[in-house]
Amino acid sequence: MGTCHRGNMEKEGTLVRSIYYGRIGSKATERLMEMFGHDGSFLLRDSETVQGAYCLCVRKAPYVHTYRLVPSTDGWYLQDSAVRPQSFRTLETLIENYREGAASDDIISPLTDPLIKTQLQYINLGQEFVYMET
Repeated sequence: MGTCHRGNMEKEGTLVRSIYYGRIGSKATERLMEMFGHDGSFLLRDSETVQGAYCLCVRKAPYVHTYRLVPSTDGWYLQDSAVRPQSFRTLETLIENYREGAASDDIISPLTDPLIKTQLQYINLGQEFVYMET
């Protein structure tokens, strides 16, 4: 197939677009989750190590669990060695499936609250974030 999945965000649903943070690293993600998240908060970011893949990050205090979402010829799947991958046509259907607990209870931490980017912009993220990075 050879298509690049990177530009496919606009084909995704509202949920995925609202929680997609692009190329933020794992440290920045942990800080975001600490500041604004609680158990069950989740967001999506680019994978730092696998081109074209995404990371679904879920807070379950005191940790942020990261799950890699990998493209395949027939959609997206959660990369996990313990289970046979179940493929979903879009990231949105994959996330919704795990949110409803339909896929499994133990594979992934509960996804209860999307950490929506636009809601964070009201909480003067800018400077506070920069200082925390140093």
